[in-house]
Amino acid sequence: MKAITMINTVTLSSSTFWHHCTKPISRINLNFKIRASLTNMATKVEPAIIVGGGRVGRALQDLGNGDDVLVKRGEPVPVDFVGPILVCTRNDDLEAVLDATPKSRWSDLVFFQNGMLEPWLQSKGLGDADQVLAYFAVSKLGEPPTDGKTDTNPEGLTAAYGKWASAVAARLHAGGLSCKVLEKEPFQKQMLEKLIWICAFMLVGARHPGATVGAVEKEYRSEVSELIAELAAAAAAEKGLVFEDAMEDRLCAYSRAVAHFPTAVKEFKWRNGWFYSLSEKAIAEGKPDPCPLHTAWLKELKIV
Repeated sequence: MKAITMINTVTLSSSTFWHHCTKPISRINLNFKIRASLTNMATKVEPAIIVGGGRVGRALQDLGNGDDVLVKRGEPVPVDFVGPILVCTRNDDLEAVLDATPKSRWSDLVFFQNGMLEPWLQSKGLGDADQVLAYFAVSKLGEPPTDGKTDTNPEGLTAAYGKWASAVAARLHAGGLSCKVLEKEPFQKQMLEKLIWICAFMLVGARHPGATVGAVEKEYRSEVSELIAELAAAAAAEKGLVFEDAMEDRLCAYSRAVAHFPTAVKEFKWRNGWFYSLSEKAIAEGKPDPCPLHTAWLKELKIV
């Protein structure tokens, strides 16, 4: 699915915040809202509950038709509102989101978070939950989102999976953002590629203080290439899948698009922690570490 191209500058989509925005609306954002409203006149945007009033949540609300319900910290998710529930919070707030959501509505949850959510989702009986790989970004609260496009994927990288995937795609298309609807296996592959990207580039960058994502791609390409190959092999073996060829090229292309981005190993539980858990499992079973370089560099940086 192709959408109107807005801007081909991209930053890594990050989890949103819960707080309010009290700053005046910028002219750019006002134009964005007008354009989205005009598009919505011709495109049906499914009303949604949006959990999280930060950058991503507010941007998604701006793409709606005015019938959305914004749920903030401590507020319950309405039980009688029919439609998707777009979860735009930090990963560590997901437990609170479930607590605030009637169990009868869990099947309508759509998760926008980065990282490896599968173990947590499965532990909650949500193994087939709707998810979105959000490659668009919102630079600051109240500003319009920019799309995630690279020289290898000019059509855009954002993808959605699940029963509300088409509704999410329609909402994003209303704002000129790209979004493709994928089946489970293609979506899982793309999710793992994004996970490998953030784990590899952030870890290599952390070994070289001050290195940006662009510096890792240009100056430490051999290190990150070796780590990408190692993590990809481990993920493929664990999930029993085969990645598309040229993963390194795609990940490096994305890095060039976000070359200014700083590097740091964060949200370990949701990112590098998944690969480290594969290492721990193998070692406990008397098998070789599937990610020896990853483990060695985590120990070098005293992360584990």
